[in-house]
Amino acid sequence: MAYTLAQLASDIRSTLEADSGTVGRKKVCGFVTKALKDETFVAEHLKDRPEGGNPREILYEDPKLGFCICGHVYKPNAVGNPHDHGSSWAIYGQATGITEMTDWKVVEKGEGAKPTLVVPDRVYELKPGDAHFYDIGFIHSPRRLMPSKLLRIEGANLDVVKRSNIKAKA
Repeated sequence: MAYTLAQLASDIRSTLEADSGTVGRKKVCGFVTKALKDETFVAEHLKDRPEGGNPREILYEDPKLGFCICGHVYKPNAVGNPHDHGSSWAIYGQATGITEMTDWKVVEKGEGAKPTLVVPDRVYELKPGDAHFYDIGFIHSPRRLMPSKLLRIEGANLDVVKRSNIKAKA
């Protein structure tokens, strides 16, 4: 039997209601992996986007806890800059393709208009079926050189979350 979006949302909600901290958030990775391994779930919710369309689609936003389940569908050569998710956390779940992810470490804390400067710390690949948790303030950047589909859980709708000013140190 296929894993549904409603079941995923319910599993996430009940887990976060029991433990909204880091331990609970990490448990959510198991539900993301379950969805990623369900071919029907992936086919139904991670459909190709029109040319020039937004690769991110909010599939579900929880009215009580505020978390979002998002589908991301990328064309080749989608490369992101170092970033965090402001006051939120996120889980990236790789459905298809490979994402090369870089974790960054702060070498100079910014303030005001001055950006926080970072240098690469660790590079690794997210492969189909992988789910990775990025806690509040964790700096990372994705690099996708092939078509890729992701399921991303956001602790809050990132459309309205102010992100930190972060730049790679030259």
